[in-house]
Amino acid sequence: MSSSRPYDPTVQSWHWGLLADLVALVHLGFVVFVLVGGLFVLRRPGLAWFHLPAALWGAAIEFTSWPCPLTPLEKSFRALAGERTYDGGFIAHYILPVLYPPGLTRGVQVTLGALVLAVNVAVYVMVLRRRRRLRG
Repeated sequence: MSSSRPYDPTVQSWHWGLLADLVALVHLGFVVFVLVGGLFVLRRPGLAWFHLPAALWGAAIEFTSWPCPLTPLEKSFRALAGERTYDGGFIAHYILPVLYPPGLTRGVQVTLGALVLAVNVAVYVMVLRRRRRLRG
């Protein structure tokens, strides 16, 4: 038996808000994995198959200003939930206000991309040295 009430999208808008929050958490987890995942590779070298592409993607996003697909997905869920969306990208909205004064400049983006590369190059150099020593 079907309900005679008209469809009210606001009744289930909290579902969209929950999905938006979930996407934001996954996005944050991805950013953290990009930044420090190389440290996990030191312990478990097999994770390099996941971390290296993630780190390259994260650096490419910062160097090219491409939008990460998770940002528009989160924003669309927020809009469906009737929430206000934000301008700019995920890092500019959630992370930079914590780490830096407001405002994402091109220089900050390049610095973040260089930081990702530097940290991960250092970690992977250590991983390769360790592997050579073990094979030695």
